Amino acid sequence: MKSLKTILSKYTAFLWALMKPLGIWGVFLAGLLDSSFIGLPVDVVVAGYVYANPLRFLLYVLMASAGSTLGSLVVYWIGLKGGAVLLRKRMAPERLLKIETAFAKHQFLTLMIPAMMPPPTPFKLFELAAAAFEMPIGRFLLAIFCGRCLRFLTVSFLTIKFGPQFVHGFGAFFRHHFWWLVLGATAGAGLWLWRSRRKPRTAKPRVS
Repeated sequence: MKSLKTILSKYTAFLWALMKPLGIWGVFLAGLLDSSFIGLPVDVVVAGYVYANPLRFLLYVLMASAGSTLGSLVVYWIGLKGGAVLLRKRMAPERLLKIETAFAKHQFLTLMIPAMMPPPTPFKLFELAAAAFEMPIGRFLLAIFCGRCLRFLTVSFLTIKFGPQFVHGFGAFFRHHFWWLVLGATAGAGLWLWRSRRKPRTAKPRVS
């Protein structure tokens, strides 16, 4: 356990050394590259920035979210050109049908909730699906930005409270219990939608 913490600390220091000369643009670049085509541990980068300067955590959250959102345009473009074909190759027909139904009912949440989740969530598949099912680009970008903001805010609070090593530990826990956490998030979103629909609408008074 001690050796694992040492390795994680060195890895965090290495990433921080690479990004530090770029200033706040380093966290933006990490989000951009991670979402476009080069997978990077962007949560670790955000944690390093926040740990070094906790007072600027909100700026780092916004920069990482903006970079991640813009990088997603690459996947969106690929999805428009041939997303349906790629999805059929990578997913079972039953699962693809479920995602298509979810997008038809709740486009925004179907993309925003996976955007909140750290790896190994197959988020790029949801991005491809959003483009293939013709989700408007403005709503696409807003859903990703909102989801990423919530994700990086969580990373920031955990880093401020427990230090950057906790982010690594949480990532390992998430990977180990991935499907249980996804099930819980899905159930929570479904409960929220059900309750919002059951709220009685107040009738407007008639003007005589």
